[in-house]
Amino acid sequence: MSQDKSLVKIDVGDLAAPATELIKKISEALGEIFKPGQIRRIAKAEADAAIIRAFAKIKIQELQRRALKRFVQEETRKQLNIENITAKAVPELSATANPKGVENDWIMHFFDKCKIISDEDMQKLWAKILAGEANVPGSFSKRTIEVVSLMSKNDANSFEKLCKFSWKIVDDCPLVFNYDNRIYEEEGIGFDVLTHLDSIGLLTFAHLAGFVRKELSKTIIVSYFGKDVKLEFQKEKDNELLIGQILLSQAGRELISVCKTQPKEGFIDYVKGKWEAEHVVVNIL
Repeated sequence: MSQDKSLVKIDVGDLAAPATELIKKISEALGEIFKPGQIRRIAKAEADAAIIRAFAKIKIQELQRRALKRFVQEETRKQLNIENITAKAVPELSATANPKGVENDWIMHFFDKCKIISDEDMQKLWAKILAGEANVPGSFSKRTIEVVSLMSKNDANSFEKLCKFSWKIVDDCPLVFNYDNRIYEEEGIGFDVLTHLDSIGLLTFAHLAGFVRKELSKTIIVSYFGKDVKLEFQKEKDNELLIGQILLSQAGRELISVCKTQPKEGFIDYVKGKWEAEHVVVNIL
């Protein structure tokens, strides 16, 4: 027997406390989303029953019938999207998650924006954001949700590729020193992509200048995908470090926390050369 794709199942008995608390929190904010016990929502069956009852009570004109059918189909799709995103968020929850700390207004805003998302990969992104907020309430602003709601799948893919170049320098910081260099071109990170990511609010792109980190001590430790690198400057204090042509926005900084990607081969040596050209002593630990 084929599985009914309109049915989303989450067995509460198999879930840890954070997951059940998240589901309760979502239901509290949005109304009944999942039924207690083995959580189920048979949206299509309930919608069809509603149409049958409506037909039995009154004679509906053809235009009204089509409008009602379209409404039910649209709401069914939205309901399934909500449930699928919630189900995908469950494995991303940490043991110390605090769903109770998530504001109801945030949940309502979140699902208002993502309920039309049916693409599998984009649902995974939204699920990671939901889980990230449940893990640490306050991690994602409503503005970030707004930015993500306007992103296409290509936008998400481009931002994920940009994350390959992200270093930890106090916070996450993708380093793009020269977008024409082959190391960026191989990942499709060029002028047009960076300009577009700037236009949708993920970063600021200063292609004619650049950005620096200021007021750094003589010695600092930075890292690239867990690989620590020690930097030594010439002055005892108030040093500056070149960090390239882009600077993440608040939305970009929040979103990078859920981007899972792999380091770019050879990028540590490339960055090392750039910093050494600025008279910084670079030691890979």
